[in-house]
Amino acid sequence: MIVRETLANGLRLATEAMPHVRSVTIGVWLTRGSRHEADSHAGIAHFLEHLLFKGTTSRSAEDIAQQIDSIGGQLDAFTSKEYAGYYIKVLDEHLPIAVDLLSDMLMRPALAPDDIEREKKVIVEEIKMVEDTPDDLVHELFTEHYWHAHPLGRPILGTRDTVESFTAPQLRDYFAGAYVASNLIVAAAGNLEHARVRALVESAFASVPATGIGHIDTAPRARPTVLSRTKDLEQSHVCLGTTAYPQSHEDRFAAFVLNTILGGSISSRLFQNIREKRGLAYAVFSGLSAFRDAGMLTVYAGCANESVAEVVDLVVDELRLIARDPVSDAELRRAKDHLKGNLMLSLESTSSRMTHLARQDIYFDRYDTLDDTLALIEAVTIDDVRRVAREMFLRDALAATVIGGRDIDIAPERLRLS
Repeated sequence: MIVRETLANGLRLATEAMPHVRSVTIGVWLTRGSRHEADSHAGIAHFLEHLLFKGTTSRSAEDIAQQIDSIGGQLDAFTSKEYAGYYIKVLDEHLPIAVDLLSDMLMRPALAPDDIEREKKVIVEEIKMVEDTPDDLVHELFTEHYWHAHPLGRPILGTRDTVESFTAPQLRDYFAGAYVASNLIVAAAGNLEHARVRALVESAFASVPATGIGHIDTAPRARPTVLSRTKDLEQSHVCLGTTAYPQSHEDRFAAFVLNTILGGSISSRLFQNIREKRGLAYAVFSGLSAFRDAGMLTVYAGCANESVAEVVDLVVDELRLIARDPVSDAELRRAKDHLKGNLMLSLESTSSRMTHLARQDIYFDRYDTLDDTLALIEAVTIDDVRRVAREMFLRDALAATVIGGRDIDIAPERLRLS
């Protein structure tokens, strides 16, 4: 059973009771991410996430670690482009400790100058790690150029220059403006009672400020370009992509089915044609990235330098084909069952249920049941898939980024979809 309410200070609370388990996962979600930063502060949301683990006004970082370990809990956090999350999974009897710890971290962080200077070095190394991971880097470069000069195109980590420029006053100002009740969602799932969770959250977060600094989002404009970068690598990494739907678009389920057929599973067209039949790549897949006001479909492949042109041609051929000809009944059935099976399996844990609650609140301001979602997947038709493909795969919509061991030139004409 899902219960949702807004507390007196504006903080949103959602819970889902799962009485058949003995654990509870509770998370505090911040509806601010890297897209809400100024260019000069790129990476500050992620930087602050790191610092919230470094201690509070009453707990050291070691205290936090020891308290979590002493109850066998799991504490983690992340920052994305539109939100950040901090969550703890514990036995149901330890829920009060989890709420107390989360509230202390999110309301009373120490933000000590020494911690700030140390963490700059850590995050610079994290940025270097992305640079040394070409299958991650190619997606970063693709997005940066496709959504050029827009916050959604920037790396979540920021840049070395911005990270090294952060000061304690800047971090405190960002924290004070972002970590307020109107930007926070507390989501919990597991063996719980809503009234008890509400009482704990109301007490722990009673003093959180109600409002902070507002932000107006603007949608990015796509700029389909071809980018090639030479790097000392044994293979080339290719990313092709085009515009897709935002999170709440009415055709999002048809897009999910389309992506599954195209490259979202091991029986997909791209996997079978590029890897299984031709042996041109070990990894090849497509994926959807969706935000509040924008979306993107990308195709990735890692292949030999001399195979890049052939792989690009095969991907473009598949995009043209799926927009031109109806998919088969068997493909549609397989894609629907794949999506439904993955969804049901993914929601078996308290952590995934908690995440599902929070994301529904962020993007839809409502809670669809699992049966509702399964019905929407089942309702997708062959005509829906072809119509969505034709909307996405327009003549000059495709962009490409290649990182390889040698300079690889892809003529724009090669990417035309009609």
